[in-house]
Amino acid sequence: MQVALWTNVDRFDRLEAVWKEDFEKDAAETVPTPSHKSFKIKRILGKKQKQNRPIPNWIRFRTDNTIRYNAKRRNWRRTKLG
Repeated sequence: MQVALWTNVDRFDRLEAVWKEDFEKDAAETVPTPSHKSFKIKRILGKKQKQNRPIPNWIRFRTDNTIRYNAKRRNWRRTKLG
């Protein structure tokens, strides 16, 4: 009677083969995002970047502190553009 003895190396090789197969399948399904932006998109992103700042202190002084913060402030993790 012959008993199959699996070593850790054999287990690792089998896991590695399965992992590579899954990785190649996932890599084929994903669509890469373009790194080159059009000027129109770049201009919109630049405007959004300039808008995303706290209000200046002189506006607080001018309005007697009725406007205290920028209500349209955006966080890059919480709210996405578009």
